Amino acid sequence: MIGPGQVPLISLVGVTKRFGTGEAAFQALKGVNLDILRGDFMAVMGPSGSGKSTTMNILGCLDVPSSGSFVFQGHHIENLGRDQRALLRRRHLGFVFQGFNLLARTSALENVELPLLYRGEDKRARHTMAMAALDKVGLAPWARHTPAELSGGQQQRVAIARAIVTEPAVLLADEPTGNLDSERSIEIMELLTDLNRNSGITVLMVTHEPEMASYARTIVHFRDGMVDRIERKAA
Repeated sequence: MIGPGQVPLISLVGVTKRFGTGEAAFQALKGVNLDILRGDFMAVMGPSGSGKSTTMNILGCLDVPSSGSFVFQGHHIENLGRDQRALLRRRHLGFVFQGFNLLARTSALENVELPLLYRGEDKRARHTMAMAALDKVGLAPWARHTPAELSGGQQQRVAIARAIVTEPAVLLADEPTGNLDSERSIEIMELLTDLNRNSGITVLMVTHEPEMASYARTIVHFRDGMVDRIERKAA
């Protein structure tokens, strides 16, 4: 439960999502209610088809609800157009995926600079901010290396640096350890925990692995297009 006086960073109220029309229609979300506090580390779990990925797409402003409200930092997002949602993503959200999605022939530094290039930052500012982000994930000495010269864990660290270089309010991570072995997975989860605690970034993570979810302070379980239950660790 949200305590008295606590205003959620994000709030979903009665969110539904319907795909298709007529007999082919599919109700992916059936009325999701979810509050996310600023600075939380939330893991989202559930079987395939439970609605967790659809919910994350809405939270990431990649899709819109069919009905219900989505409030982010006090602003209703469900009524925004495509361009407005794209602007919100660039300014406030960072994304990390199971596949690292790095440009193969481009250095770690240049990969991390990409969001800043899209935002129109000049070359000197891009370099400074990208090096600072690489330093946060422990990869400053590898700034000039291409993805082929990095391990899987290092590539995911570059991807995380790229996601945080714009200093987002929220980091959305979709199965961030899915392509890594156990040791590298633990390294990535410890890094996400550190960014959450020490940089104040709100982390929303989809995972199928209870071991990875255990790093989160809040675990949301989805079932049949709705929130089934929520576990919150004691502060």
